Amino acid sequence: MLTALGLMSGTSMDGIDAALIETDGEGVVRMGPSRELSYGDEERMLLRQALADAPPMTKRSERPGALRAAERLVTRKHADIVSDFLKEHDLSPDDIDVVGFHGQTVLHRPHDRLTVQIGDGQALADSLGIPTVYDLRAADVAEGGQGAPLVPVYHQALVREAKLAGPVAVLNLGGVGNITYIAEGRDPVAFDTGPANALIDDLMLERTGVAMDQDARQALAGLVDQEILAVLMAHPFFQEKPPKSLDRNAFSREAVAGLSTRDAAATLAAFTARSAAAARQWLPREPRLWIVCGGGARNPAILKFLREETGATVRTADEFGWSASMMEAQAFAYLAVRSLKGLPLTFPSSTGVPRALTGGVLATPGQGKGRLTA
Repeated sequence: MLTALGLMSGTSMDGIDAALIETDGEGVVRMGPSRELSYGDEERMLLRQALADAPPMTKRSERPGALRAAERLVTRKHADIVSDFLKEHDLSPDDIDVVGFHGQTVLHRPHDRLTVQIGDGQALADSLGIPTVYDLRAADVAEGGQGAPLVPVYHQALVREAKLAGPVAVLNLGGVGNITYIAEGRDPVAFDTGPANALIDDLMLERTGVAMDQDARQALAGLVDQEILAVLMAHPFFQEKPPKSLDRNAFSREAVAGLSTRDAAATLAAFTARSAAAARQWLPREPRLWIVCGGGARNPAILKFLREETGATVRTADEFGWSASMMEAQAFAYLAVRSLKGLPLTFPSSTGVPRALTGGVLATPGQGKGRLTA
C-alpha cells in the first residue's frame, strides 16, 4: 500500500483539489482527507487568457502569450495547496509516497497527437520534496489514443470494491462530461459525452459575474427551449463513434444568447443531461445504475434531466461514501501509484490507444532547480 496525494485543476478553472488515498493501485482504495484551493479573480483571468492563447500551438513545449506566466502560477498554486494540506493534517513530505499532478489542460487536439497540460512537474517535486508523477496524458496521445478520459480505471476499482451489480455507468461532469461503463469481465468502456459545467459556468460568468449556477437556482427556475436543445444536439460529435474526447471549448453557448439567464441555464443543463444520455447508443448494454461525480453532481437540474432522459436510477458518488467533488483528485493519486508500478492507465476501450498503456513522467526531488518563481 502506498500513500498518494492527487492534485486536480479541472477545465472549469475554479481552483485546485487535493485528495489523499492509500492504495495498491489495483483493487484497494482507502480514502483520506481532502482540501480545496480556489483561484482568485485575477488568477482565473490569467488562466482564461492562457486558454485563449493556446490554439496556435503545434508543439507541447511552446508557451505563447500568457502560457508561461500561467504555468508558473499553476505550479506555485499546486505547491501552496500541498503545503497547506500537510500543515492542516500534521503530515511531513516523508508521509507521502507520491504526488499525482495533472496540471491545467489548455489544449487538447488528439487528432493532431497534441495535448497540453501546463504545470512544471519537476519544479513541483523539487519544491515539495516528494516524488511527483505528471504528464499523464501525453504517452497515450503519442500512441494515437485520445488521452482522455483517464479516470475510468479508478471508477472501475471503486465499483468493484463496492460490489455493485452491473452494468454501471459512472458519469463525471467537470468542464466536459465523460462516462465509464463498467461490467464484469471486461476493461472499462469510456469516452467523453459532451458538455458539462463549462458552458453553464461561462454563461453565468458573462451574465452575473459569478462562474456557476449555485444549486441550479437559475436552471430550476427556467424553461428548456426544446428547439434550441435540438439544434445543440445536432452537433456532429454525438454521431461519432468512440473513442472520442473533447476540448473544453468544443461547444458554443451562442445558441442560447437570446434567452433569459434562467431559460439559458435550463437549456444548457438539459443539453448536458441529454448528451450524456445519448452516450447509451455506444454502450454494450443499458446501465442499470448511473453514478454522477464532478461538479455536475451538485447541480440538481442536471440530475433531474438525467433521470428523465435515461429512466434509470441516478445517484451521486457521495451517496456511496465516495466523493463527488474529489473523485478526479483521488483518481490522479491512484493513477500515480499505477504509474510507479508500471500498471496500465489507459485501454483500447477507453481512449482507443492500440494497447493497454502505462504513462506519466516521474520527477524525483533534487533533479531540478528546487524552487518556484512567482
